[in-house]
Amino acid sequence: MKKILLGFLFFTNILYAQPNVQYASANVFLGIQKLKTLGSVLYIAAHPDDENTALITYLSKERKYRTAYLSLTRGDGGQNLIGDEQGVELGLIRTQELLAARKIDGGTQFFSRAFDFGYSKTPEETFSKWDRNKILSDVVWVIRKFQPDIIITRFPTTGEGGHGHHTASAILANEAFTLAADPSVFPEQLQWVTPWQAKRILFNSFRFGNVNTTNSSQLQLDIGAYSPILGKSYGEIAAESRSQHKSQGFGATLRRGEMVEYFSTTGGNVATTDIMDGVITSWQRVPNSAAIVQVIEHLIEQFNFAKPENSIADLVRLYQSIKALPDGFWKPIKLDEITQLIKECSGLYIDALSENAQVVNGDSLKINININNRLGKNLIVEKISVKGEVAKDSLCHISLVPNKNYTVKTAIALPSNGKTSQPYWLQYPKQEGYFQVNNQQLIGAPDTGTPYSIELQLNINNELFTFTQPVQYKFTDPVQGELFQPLVVLPPILVQPIQPLKIVAPKEVIKGTVLLKSLNRNQPYKVPTSVFPSSVKNLQIKNASGNIKNKENPSEMTYQFSSPQSEKFTIHAFTDFGKEGYAQDLVNINHSHIPAIHYFIPSTIQITQADIKHKNKTIGYIVGAGDKVPEALEMMGYKVTIITQKDLAKINLNQFDAILTGVRAFNTNEWLSQYHNKLMQYVNEGGNVIVQYNTASNAGPMKQKIGPYDFSISRNRVTDEQAKVQFLLPHHPALNIPNKITEKDFEGWIQERSIYHASGFDATKYAAPLAMADKNEAADNGSLIIAKYGKGYFTYTGLVFFRELPAGVAGAYRLLANLIDLNANEK
Repeated sequence: MKKILLGFLFFTNILYAQPNVQYASANVFLGIQKLKTLGSVLYIAAHPDDENTALITYLSKERKYRTAYLSLTRGDGGQNLIGDEQGVELGLIRTQELLAARKIDGGTQFFSRAFDFGYSKTPEETFSKWDRNKILSDVVWVIRKFQPDIIITRFPTTGEGGHGHHTASAILANEAFTLAADPSVFPEQLQWVTPWQAKRILFNSFRFGNVNTTNSSQLQLDIGAYSPILGKSYGEIAAESRSQHKSQGFGATLRRGEMVEYFSTTGGNVATTDIMDGVITSWQRVPNSAAIVQVIEHLIEQFNFAKPENSIADLVRLYQSIKALPDGFWKPIKLDEITQLIKECSGLYIDALSENAQVVNGDSLKINININNRLGKNLIVEKISVKGEVAKDSLCHISLVPNKNYTVKTAIALPSNGKTSQPYWLQYPKQEGYFQVNNQQLIGAPDTGTPYSIELQLNINNELFTFTQPVQYKFTDPVQGELFQPLVVLPPILVQPIQPLKIVAPKEVIKGTVLLKSLNRNQPYKVPTSVFPSSVKNLQIKNASGNIKNKENPSEMTYQFSSPQSEKFTIHAFTDFGKEGYAQDLVNINHSHIPAIHYFIPSTIQITQADIKHKNKTIGYIVGAGDKVPEALEMMGYKVTIITQKDLAKINLNQFDAILTGVRAFNTNEWLSQYHNKLMQYVNEGGNVIVQYNTASNAGPMKQKIGPYDFSISRNRVTDEQAKVQFLLPHHPALNIPNKITEKDFEGWIQERSIYHASGFDATKYAAPLAMADKNEAADNGSLIIAKYGKGYFTYTGLVFFRELPAGVAGAYRLLANLIDLNANEK
């Protein structure tokens, strides 16, 4: 029983939603209907946004199946339409967007340890980075834990899905379909799970653009039905779910009417009439359960939408009947569903609120617990506890009066070395293609939430029920009203380098500042004699003694040292006292559509030594979807001015040596097309405009004219960050002035070379100095095109400066300096 219960609890989605969710009777009634169904479906694909939200909605809300989506990655390698977050930060955002989507469509969300390292053209490349066996074990693990009756893949194994991650997800799903049933495969998992064989695995075929994998011989299922109980079609609900992928610009139009999905069986028993052919999805799969079905039927027949509390007594009796059954997989699942339904039928409100948005290990956590039994019906408090400790001021053995507010105040001491609010998959250094997770039972979980929650134990009709509520922070926004955010648990000290990336000239003496912030209100900490590892030669520290001050008035550690004989290196800042050390800084990510995100990064200072020459000094920057290029330009010594629509309308552009547009600027700023003539006049008079990549996609079709002469934007890209670069025009100024660009400048690039190349351009008007290609592909010269127009220059580039500059890649800085200086010698 313990094993089964742990397995079930593991798959609970954690959402930082307001605890006062509206328990509409329509949803309660659907939940009661779902008690009849014992079927499960697992959908598998590669990324956030790959899932078929319409199918998930239909299966969970119409067919009442436990429906889950396993996304092998968290979408870390994609582009970001709403901010400048990249890599793991983007993965954190997309994790929360997926959880928001599942909250709408009724599915459950899982992830593997795979890291989205960017676009991959083949599954072979994908597996070379993911560690195929590790990610395969994750898929097997989720199948064994969730025990789906059928598995559905979004993509085929034959490559029509395009992206290498897509194909890899289908290959792994089909392998895991068989291997999950084999006890000799990943036997270390079997202390928590048992082997499981799904009935079949199907490919959910599709029409994407010019690719059509559907045909009339495939099994067809119309999922576009309208639910009069919900007042929406499943297509409408699915569009709301998909629109949660806001970082990808996937706002969707609500769909109504017939929606036909196509399926072909790729393993197991072939489905001919329905995807669940041959699967028992009722209580017939549980012995001695006939009486249970009768109780559920009675609940459905007698449900009163105006008085849902009338169903509580029967729900308790049903709970007791299922509790008396022999242990089995479905027993804890249905007990949990009933517990939630009792909460909803009683209108039971519970919140657990921290007095502060952030708490520090070593301090105390003060919690206000609020309870309201809004519809009554014999709810008696037995126990309130936090982390297993009974609340000091409890309501034990008190019957909750209907619609009366009760408040319990309690506090617990937090250990100085306790858990912090670090996502579990970021606890250890990431490998190239996957996250390190050392706790097997955490693998697959979307998020682990706050380390602290309260448990409320109620006696309802002589049966004990336990309700768990995470500790959160509540505040009132003057525009949005009451909001809840996750409680942030911090370490006692933060170590914050003021400039974590420094671009310096060779042999330059490196100087900087590290802030030490003591967060614990009760205990001052002594600054150690050094906050850097001794491996860095000639290191000299000033102000290296005394007490660390508080976060409002932090201590400063200044450092100064000569450059080691290395072009790129990292130093680590840390404090060390007693038996504990701290070397972390806090990163906050805030977007209005998801809960605030907080995570910790190592306190490091990355030094890139590069000989970067440039003459031009002033840059005008038009922000697009968001990137960190302006900060990099300032590190290079440029004066950067952000140009808004209002600015562009009235300012004299000739004050700038060059104007750069951020990534996807023309996609996200439709008003830019109004100023094409003004920008081109600026170029004609001797200016320099550099346009970073844009894309023709659902994030904004590229219809406006960008340059002085026509060209198109293709989907061509070079994903191998080590791909050989050919110098087609070795004497072009972009490759020579003021920095001589060589093959060495393309060393150390990350994730990719270039995306969304220019195509269809006139070679007599645009110079294309570079060519590059992925393995077994023809060289493409559209990553960088440059036009001389009048006295000035126009450049379009798909080279991923937005990734390379924040990563401290010296060659990217040198090449960008040359592009900015194209007009410098002609002034």
